[in-house]
Amino acid sequence: MTAMIDPQTLATPAPQSAPGLFALLREDVACVFQRDPAARTTWEVITTYPGVHALFWHRLAHVMWGRHWRFPARFVSFFVRMFTQVDIHPGATIGRRFFIDHGCGVVIGETAEVGDDVTLYHGVTLGGVSWNAGKRHPTLCDGVVVGAGAKILGPITVGRGARVGANSVVIQDVPDSMTVVGIPGRVVLPANQRRTQQGIDLDHHLMPDPVGKAIACLLERIAHLEQQLGVTPQGEAVAAPNDCATCGDICEPVVPASRTKRITH
Repeated sequence: MTAMIDPQTLATPAPQSAPGLFALLREDVACVFQRDPAARTTWEVITTYPGVHALFWHRLAHVMWGRHWRFPARFVSFFVRMFTQVDIHPGATIGRRFFIDHGCGVVIGETAEVGDDVTLYHGVTLGGVSWNAGKRHPTLCDGVVVGAGAKILGPITVGRGARVGANSVVIQDVPDSMTVVGIPGRVVLPANQRRTQQGIDLDHHLMPDPVGKAIACLLERIAHLEQQLGVTPQGEAVAAPNDCATCGDICEPVVPASRTKRITH
């Protein structure tokens, strides 16, 4: 008697096995050349990049942690932190092609989860806000870029391709492909202005600045009022050079008009 074979079983591809430890390490080294123009040779990256050193030893410590060798795993993490200034708990789950640029001051907590192709700059913290056991650290999906000094706290999720501005403090979920800045972190671009660049986006100079925008709008409003009160003869409204209600999150600095007359009462 012949067994029946489900056609859908044949159409479904077999799940790919996870890459081995050394394959992961090769990818970790290779991805440096895509994200750091200062990298010259493989030997230089292997011997002089503390972020690569920290990740190498973390992957070994994570294997120990998974086998319930808890003290050896923690000791490896502690030992490596003294030399790299990168503190990654051995329980943290880190995906493929992960890159820590400069490395100094990075902290990644026990229940943090990091996807593939994620980039962190120095001083980043993936921390918790609770003393309770269980999930208490953030999840970073694939392709996330986190700027220097940013703090991402709690069991929140940062969506695929999102960017976190330098020194931001993020305590809420971040949608895919969005930019977050400020304290507390907030999304600064509407849906129709989302960045659609393929791959890893390192254009930090294009980061929106809501505080700078607010100051520019305030200076523009002051200049507008000065024109109304001190320059125009009939006090007629004068059109402002820009309209802050319609401009984007990045404003050119507006220099207020100089006071040519003093207002006397």
